[in-house]
Amino acid sequence: MTFLEPEDPQDLAAQAARYLQWLEDRAYSPSTIAGRRTRLRRFVAWCGERGISYPGELSRQLLEHYQRHLAHALTDKGTPLKVQTQENYLVTVRSFSRWLARQRLIDHDPGAELDLPRMGNRVPRAVMTAAEVERVLNTPDTSTPLGLRDRAMLEVLYSTGLRRGELASLEIRDLDFERGTLLVREGKGRKDRTVPIGERALSWLERYLQEIRPLYMVPPDEGFLFLTRLGERFVPNGVSELVSRTVKASGINKQISAHGFRHTAATVMLEGGADVRYIQQMLGHASLSTTQVYTRVSIRALKEVHDATHPGARHRPRVVKGRDAQDAERPRILLDDDA
Repeated sequence: MTFLEPEDPQDLAAQAARYLQWLEDRAYSPSTIAGRRTRLRRFVAWCGERGISYPGELSRQLLEHYQRHLAHALTDKGTPLKVQTQENYLVTVRSFSRWLARQRLIDHDPGAELDLPRMGNRVPRAVMTAAEVERVLNTPDTSTPLGLRDRAMLEVLYSTGLRRGELASLEIRDLDFERGTLLVREGKGRKDRTVPIGERALSWLERYLQEIRPLYMVPPDEGFLFLTRLGERFVPNGVSELVSRTVKASGINKQISAHGFRHTAATVMLEGGADVRYIQQMLGHASLSTTQVYTRVSIRALKEVHDATHPGARHRPRVVKGRDAQDAERPRILLDDDA
């Protein structure tokens, strides 16, 4: 069963196709729609295996059953689905269920009271130190066209904290060398934002634009900033592959993705004293709570503050001998306050 050829114009597959079209009509991003299409296809197939074919047959009990199914499901590699993946599937189903109710295709919304898995505020693991970032940035061979292009892309990622899709979508017109900013058009949530970019990144961009991009540009020029060797615009997966390849070649022992550069940019700025609200604006987070997770990563700065301000941070234990014959052979640990 596919959404292109539903068996019945009123069945779940047909309504899912209408829901996806509804999202497209309201300018949801192609990546959001593609993700929901994949997740709905799985849900509709699961329902079909249990004889559920029409929206009116959905119930809260059925959705809870599906939630338990996801909790025990395995990936193609035989590993359990991550909690984040389970949540993504359930959010899509709950959104579809709400749409069915609002379209009056069902009497009530069975997903309204569906509890999502508890995610917690996980600390980003893929974070580099400033020294590790420099090692990665210096890895591409900038004497070659591809190496210079790669260096420019990595510099922009590190300087701005852009998402991989935002980097791939950048156009030349989005750069403002004079002001030291770039414009992110329709980032997450379809919102534009202006982001500062450092002088070093701009200097690499200038070299790339003058020396390399003309070599790769194939008319008609669509204006995208970064081009592949075939003259095509980058896709998000291409950005990820570039980052993974370069990090591996650098020799640092960390699994760093393109998003890892975003995590690192936020962390080093916080450690340098930046207000978390400015980080929120730069990264394009709708909620401050999303940005505040990076404060849990900045332990180095916290340790320095602790050492400088906490009364007990500099106390060191010292050893004294026992005061009577009974403990004469047993050292005793005293803090400075005990003396």
